[in-house]
Amino acid sequence: MTPAERAAVQAHLRKLFSNPRIQVTAPDRPKGSVELKIGNEFIGTVHRDAEDGDVSYAVQIVVLAEDLQDSD
Repeated sequence: MTPAERAAVQAHLRKLFSNPRIQVTAPDRPKGSVELKIGNEFIGTVHRDAEDGDVSYAVQIVVLAEDLQDSD
C-alpha cells in the first residue's frame, strides 16, 4: 500500500469513526501488514485487494479475550 493510499484510508476511517487518533501505519518489515492503531494501541490490520480491477481495503480488528475481561 502506498503512502498516499494509507493517508486516504486513515482520513476515511478518522471521519467514519469520528476519531482523529486513528493511525494507519506502514509495516515494520517489507511485505508486512499495514497496521491500524488508535494512539499507540494496535487494534488490527488493513489489507489492500485489487482483484478484478477494483481496489478495496479490508480492515481486520483484533479483540483479545484478555481485553474483554478488562472491560467488566
